[in-house]
Amino acid sequence: MTRRRIALTLLLTAATTVIAAIPAQAAPRYVQAEDREVVFTVEGTRTYGTLHVPAHRNGQRLPAALLLPGSGPTDRNGDQPPVLTPHTLAKLATALDEDKIITLRFDKYGSGKTGLGAYTEHPENIDYPAFVRQAAAAYTLLLRQPETDRRALSVIGHSEGALTALMLANEVRPRPVGLALLQPQALRLLDVVALQLHDQIAKATQAGQLTPEQQRAIDTAIDRAIVDLRARRPVDTTDLPAPIVQLFQAFQGTNRRFIESDDAVYPPDVARRLRAGTRVLLTCGTNDPQVPCATTDALTEALHKAHTTGPGRVVLQGVDHNLRDAAHPDLLAADALSALRAFTSRRRHAG
Repeated sequence: MTRRRIALTLLLTAATTVIAAIPAQAAPRYVQAEDREVVFTVEGTRTYGTLHVPAHRNGQRLPAALLLPGSGPTDRNGDQPPVLTPHTLAKLATALDEDKIITLRFDKYGSGKTGLGAYTEHPENIDYPAFVRQAAAAYTLLLRQPETDRRALSVIGHSEGALTALMLANEVRPRPVGLALLQPQALRLLDVVALQLHDQIAKATQAGQLTPEQQRAIDTAIDRAIVDLRARRPVDTTDLPAPIVQLFQAFQGTNRRFIESDDAVYPPDVARRLRAGTRVLLTCGTNDPQVPCATTDALTEALHKAHTTGPGRVVLQGVDHNLRDAAHPDLLAADALSALRAFTSRRRHAG
């Protein structure tokens, strides 16, 4: 072998040695927290949401929770901008991040980027079951995320979203291992409406804006209007103040199909069909006129008869409908967070 060929062979051998000494780039051992904008299609409607994945070890599977908003055009953050912006669901997602729980929240029909979607031209056709189907599609999306532990899915619903969570738990597979029903719609929809209207009229009377006789007449008219709605008769608005007249007119117009289909559901009946052993948290706030604790009695009893496990009902002292207290109106109340963490930590350990 010539000196030149020997030198070339030595050079190639040295180069190979150097290349072999450089290790392949290792996959990161720790993945930073991130928000992902997600889009999924439900019955022709592109639905927009936020998937939040907490920081975690690479390859680790995490428990996950679907967050469902309250009634009306409430978006993924729990807001109806620009008037109502409590950020209830966004704050819940932040709190659950601290417990290493993936969350998915989305703009339901009529809110945020989703809007009315396929119902834009005919909003009168939308009914409550459409919202349940939309939530079921979101649940499936969350289930299929690579970081999701399929054995540790829960659904957390606020207000009307709690009713949707109950409906969902009986329909999706695998069933959620836990449900958090936060300030839930625990009665038929029109019973909730009547209760809230009676409360407003009582407060107006206490403030001297109405006489006791006027209060009695209006209360009677409200109850009569509810009966008319359920019988699908034109509502008799005699003795009703103008704002309440407008409300019942809206119930008979574009919103009629939704109102009738939601009002047809009695939440305790749905709760009785839950799988035995499902872990359930139900909260009610003593400063919540929309969902007084007494309205959750029948639902609480139904959960007991279904043999669900704890923590069950937790009464939150001084907490309002959006899980806040007067001392810290921009934060989720400490008692609400404690109840939620007791629910999620035990559920994780059980899983």
